[in-house]
Amino acid sequence: MCFQQMEINFVFLSQQRIIAHFDLDTFFVSVERLSDPSLIGQPVIVGGTKERGVVSTCSYETRAFGVHSGMPMAQAMKLCPHAIVMQGTRGDYSRYSRWVTDIVAAKAPLFEKASIDEFYIDLTGMDRFFDPFQWTIDLRQAIIDQTQLPISFAMASNKLVAKIATDFAKPNNYILVEFGKEKEFLAPLRVNKMPGIGEKAFHALLDIGIETIGELQEANPAMLEQQLGKHGRDLWQRAHGISYGAVHSYHESKSISSEHTFHENSNDISFLETEIVRLTEKIAHELRQENKMAGCVSVKIRYPSFETQQRQASVPYTFYDDELIHNAKQLFHQLYKKGQPVRLLGVRLSELTDEAAQTNLFQDVQKKNDLYKAIDEVKDRFGKAFLTKGRSAKKRENPSNG
Repeated sequence: MCFQQMEINFVFLSQQRIIAHFDLDTFFVSVERLSDPSLIGQPVIVGGTKERGVVSTCSYETRAFGVHSGMPMAQAMKLCPHAIVMQGTRGDYSRYSRWVTDIVAAKAPLFEKASIDEFYIDLTGMDRFFDPFQWTIDLRQAIIDQTQLPISFAMASNKLVAKIATDFAKPNNYILVEFGKEKEFLAPLRVNKMPGIGEKAFHALLDIGIETIGELQEANPAMLEQQLGKHGRDLWQRAHGISYGAVHSYHESKSISSEHTFHENSNDISFLETEIVRLTEKIAHELRQENKMAGCVSVKIRYPSFETQQRQASVPYTFYDDELIHNAKQLFHQLYKKGQPVRLLGVRLSELTDEAAQTNLFQDVQKKNDLYKAIDEVKDRFGKAFLTKGRSAKKRENPSNG
C-alpha cells in the first residue's frame, strides 16, 4: 500500500504542471465604469481624496502619466491633475468578486483565490481530456460575457511564471508561455518583475551588477547566497523559472461566532442591543487576530419556547467594529419580535477572507487601522473586556453560555 501511494505521488509530480493565472484588469476602475459608462476612456483613479490617501487602482489612461497603485494621491494628482478621482464603492467590488469566483468555481477542477481580483487554476493532468489552453480561453470569455469585466490570463508551468506573464497579456487578453521556454521568457525582464523583489532587494542586486533576470540566471548561486543570504539561491532558482508553489484549493473560511444564553429572559431593548454590541466586538477582535475580514454578518435569536430565528446579510468585506455592529444591530431589529422575551442572542461572521485588504486602499483608513491596532493590543494584554464601547460597558449579567 505504501509503495503504491509513493508510485502515485511520483506519477503526479512527474506530470507537466499546467497553471493559469487570471487577473481582473484595473478591477475597481472597471467596476466603476460599469456603473458610469461616461468614465470609459477617461483617466480614472480609485483611491483617497485628491489630497490624502493612496491610489488603489488607476486606469491605463492614467498610468500613461506615471501613476501607479500604492502611490500617494497628492503625487498622483501632480502627475495627472485632470484625473477623475473616485472614492470607491467597496460593496460593489465585493459583489463582483464573488460573482467571478462563482463562475470559476462552477468550472475549474482546482482553483485558488489569491486576492479579490486574481485566481490561479491548476489544470495538471486535464490535457488527457481537453485542450487546457482553449478551455481557459473559454472560461475567460464566460467571465467577460456574464460580468462585462475585462480579464487577462497567462498559462505556464507554475504559478510564478504565470503571474509574471499575465502582465504581458494585459489589457484584456491572454498569453501562453510554452513549457520549456520559461527561462527564455524571463531573461530580458528586469529583476524587480519577479514577485517578492522589493526596492531593497532590487537595489542590492543592482549593486552587484544584476539588472535583468537573464543576468540573475548567469550569476553564481553561491555568490548570490553570500551577498543576499538564503534568499539569493531561491532567487537564482526562480530566475530559471523553477517554482513549486501549489495551487491551494479555495474554500470559504470557517465562521467566527459567539452566543449568550441569559440567566433570565429579557425583553429590554437597551439591554439586548448592548449584548449585540458586546458579542460583535468580541468576534470582530478575533477576526482581526486572524488577519481576516468578514463578508457576511448573521444574528440569531432564541425565545423561551426554544423557537430560534436567524437572519444574515452580505456586507462589504471589513474587520471594523463599528461597521459590523451597525449591520448586526440592523439585523437584530429586523428579526426581533417586539415585546417578546429573549433567551439567547448570537452573532456570527462568515465569508472570512484575507483577500480583501486591498479594498480599503481607496479609503484614508490608516488612522482607523492604527486605532484598532492599539485597542487590540490593550485587549490582548489586559483581556478582551478591558476596553469596550460605552454602550457595551453597561452593567450586564454573567453569561451561562457564551
